[in-house]
Amino acid sequence: MALFDALLELADDHLILGHRLSEWCGHAPMLEEDLAMPNMALDLIGTARNLYAYAGEVEGKGRSEDDLAYLRDERAYRNLLLVERPNEDFAHTMLRQLYFSSFMHPYWQAALGSSDETVRGIAGKAVKEMAYHIRHAGEWVIRLGDGTEESARRMKDAVEALSIYVGELFEESAGDPALPSRAAERGAFDKTIAQVFAEAGLERIEVQHPQTGGRAGQHGEALGHLLAEMQSVYRAHPGATW
Repeated sequence: MALFDALLELADDHLILGHRLSEWCGHAPMLEEDLAMPNMALDLIGTARNLYAYAGEVEGKGRSEDDLAYLRDERAYRNLLLVERPNEDFAHTMLRQLYFSSFMHPYWQAALGSSDETVRGIAGKAVKEMAYHIRHAGEWVIRLGDGTEESARRMKDAVEALSIYVGELFEESAGDPALPSRAAERGAFDKTIAQVFAEAGLERIEVQHPQTGGRAGQHGEALGHLLAEMQSVYRAHPGATW
């Protein structure tokens, strides 16, 4: 079922990145970010819920959004390696968010023309949220890249650490006519990143052989730790409601 697989990949991306952002709650460098980052996490998790719910409907096996999120093991997850990367410092987090939202915004824009009514509905909400995420993350990348010697160094380190994962964004895997081509969004992504990096005084790193494997369930140990924490309550009390 190509549509089910494609929805699952998108849902996993949004859930895992949403969880990563939520880890900053109470630890952000300023009060404004202590509010903004959990709100962005809620945006991503809300989109994940919609995608999981529709994926369960398409699959037709009675699995709920909670079952798909909490009762699959690490190798069954199909998320990008980029989104599971540990937060490291604030520079890493903002650059990771910029990369993801700069891809997902044009992707959801393209999905507004989908032949699938449910996909169009999900895209209609998500595209607005991704526009904000680009603006928020982009402003921080510029602020840090063009800031102090220390902040510029940290942002440069983030570029060096995360560039190897960018190529996987455009890797075609579970394709379905109801969803856009990932490769087709490369031009819009490159334009956004080029503009932000120019203002931030950063240089892009071209990676000839990007790190991939997330779509095939080949993940680093960081995802295992994340899932153990995220899934613990539901696995201890499956089916519980409150």
